[in-house]
Amino acid sequence: MKITLKLFATLTTYLPAGAHKHEVELDVPDGTTPAAVITQFNLPRDLTHLVLVNGTYVAPGERDKRQLREHDDLAIFPPIAGG
Repeated sequence: MKITLKLFATLTTYLPAGAHKHEVELDVPDGTTPAAVITQFNLPRDLTHLVLVNGTYVAPGERDKRQLREHDDLAIFPPIAGG
């Protein structure tokens, strides 16, 4: 199934070749979870602060349970400080 992975700020360096700006379309097996995608791309767990599926927050304890569906958008943000 196809999903869109969107990585922001310092996480964009983890995107594979062929990514456009901050996102890439992926083919993943049915039943794939956000945690599986985080592992697949070797994203440091301490930098996967905010995880959203279709704009809805996925808490850390749910990231290995929430199954992605066809055409889902998985967006991951690192901790961001501003002032």
